[in-house]
Amino acid sequence: MTTAIGIDIGGTGIKGAIVNVDTGDLLSDRVKKPTPKGGTPEDIVDVVVSLIPQLGDAPADTPVGVCFPAVVQHGTTMSAANVSKKWVGLQAEQLFEKALGRDIVFVNDADAAGYSESQFGAAKDERGLVILTTLGTGIGSAIIYNGVLVPNAELGHLALDGHEDYEKVASYAAMEREGLSWKDWGERLQKYYAHLEMLFSPDLFVVGGGVSKHWDEFFKYLDLRAPIIPAKFRNNAGILGAAALAAHAAGTRTREGARDLVDKATA
Repeated sequence: MTTAIGIDIGGTGIKGAIVNVDTGDLLSDRVKKPTPKGGTPEDIVDVVVSLIPQLGDAPADTPVGVCFPAVVQHGTTMSAANVSKKWVGLQAEQLFEKALGRDIVFVNDADAAGYSESQFGAAKDERGLVILTTLGTGIGSAIIYNGVLVPNAELGHLALDGHEDYEKVASYAAMEREGLSWKDWGERLQKYYAHLEMLFSPDLFVVGGGVSKHWDEFFKYLDLRAPIIPAKFRNNAGILGAAALAAHAAGTRTREGARDLVDKATA
């Protein structure tokens, strides 16, 4: 059994668990703490450091994955949603590694959610191109090709139908803010997904976010060539995806280290 720790940082809560990354099952209770007011890097790191010991007994070398609401390039947070702007341009991965005393994997939250669906959920064993979107405050997105994550696809920010940032009119928050009916909102989603289909020709769409529990209310207004299905995971998606990506990275490092030893022995 392969285990890893997944931590999901959001604007209102920070949650984590130990995960069996062979099956996607939680091996510990999910522990959740409120995100500190202001969401500064130092305060959030302190919460994560205090949270991990509460997850139970896990070996010190257990891989850790952390997902975060930002574009993440080579461990640096290039944006910040619902947290302090001090995160922008910060070498966040290094900050967490120093505080935790171990290597981690630091990824965008929608990417983690998409990866969890490809490994354990609605898109498990799906070949070809999968696009996951999370419908909430905005529209998060993840692109998975043959099980491989293509990171930082900010597809909620497409210019469409006269709007520079289409998530502002097609997110679930926009529906609630404007008091749209399911039909009116579904028509906006149809424009959005049809545009994505024109650009990418995916083999499958997966729709996540809390609103996916109301799937039957708006699915009937979507008419696309590719199948479109609800995500399996909601609250645990980030935890599972972050943990799975951390375990994969740890395995890659182990294999590379083994190759280095073989190369040195045969030199």
